[in-house]
Amino acid sequence: MSVWEILADALRNAVGPGAAAYALAAIGLNVHYGYTGLINFGQAGYMMLGAYGVAVTVAFGGPIWAGLLVAVILSIVFSLMLGIPTLRLRGDYLAICTIAAAEILRLFFRSDIAAPVTKGVNGIQRFADAFYALNPIPRGYYGVGVLRWDESTLWVMAWAWGLVLMGTVIVFGLMRSPWGRVIISVREDEYVARSVGKNVFGLKLQSLLIGGLFGSAAGVVLALSQQAVSTEAFMPEVTFFAYAALMLGGVGRTWGPALGAVVFWLVLSAFDSILRSGVESGAISSDIIGDADVGVFRFVLVGLGLLALVAFLPRGILGTIGRRA
Repeated sequence: MSVWEILADALRNAVGPGAAAYALAAIGLNVHYGYTGLINFGQAGYMMLGAYGVAVTVAFGGPIWAGLLVAVILSIVFSLMLGIPTLRLRGDYLAICTIAAAEILRLFFRSDIAAPVTKGVNGIQRFADAFYALNPIPRGYYGVGVLRWDESTLWVMAWAWGLVLMGTVIVFGLMRSPWGRVIISVREDEYVARSVGKNVFGLKLQSLLIGGLFGSAAGVVLALSQQAVSTEAFMPEVTFFAYAALMLGGVGRTWGPALGAVVFWLVLSAFDSILRSGVESGAISSDIIGDADVGVFRFVLVGLGLLALVAFLPRGILGTIGRRA
């Protein structure tokens, strides 16, 4: 595989639906952690609710719009169930509760009790035909050179990145409103905010709900783009991938989540292609890395890259550029 082919493959993934989904999840985490100071390690739970909300509704004969409504309702209910008993906790304690809640939800969805609805470990497949039937793009391939997509992929990309743009604009407006300024004050010092009469608990709950809706939207994008949902796609590391994207772009920066998601998937895909090419050509000994080990080693390399990021760009790309400017 040539350098150009590796770069082209990485670029396709960097602007694909998967990157857009993680950008949405990172936008939600930016509301939680970047602006409010809430350490939410359960974003994968919101993504799973969004994905299953659409998949189950459509699989049982409902329209796509009803699936989106169900995803929103499930996200709101989960925020209330998670936030009311836990948001008085801070720091590590809140993080433990959120990751535990998401994992409990995942294990319930794959259990025999929920299997009649969620299909258990097998998940739900081929449920988004009605969504693709709405595609106005004529059949064919579009793009430049090797950066080409068919009409179905382009339809999902346009829809997904449109949601990212809309979410970014919404967060931009919210954080420059009086509500957003109070939210930021809670992040800086919640005791000061409480001393001037602000309902800190209520503000945190509102932030959790808004950020969770973005996480649910991320799950919807993943479900529709893959035409399949399963509980194994929403393991705890999914949340940490979204955090990695957020840190890459810049915590507390409006465009940080979108930029971070693109860079994260660009680097991850490039490492994957380089390792696979090296194993296939014999440049990397199969005794060191086999075909089955490539997926693991690419995350090792990404992890080393994140360590370098913390050392040299601790505020992320946009955060560091903004500070120097």
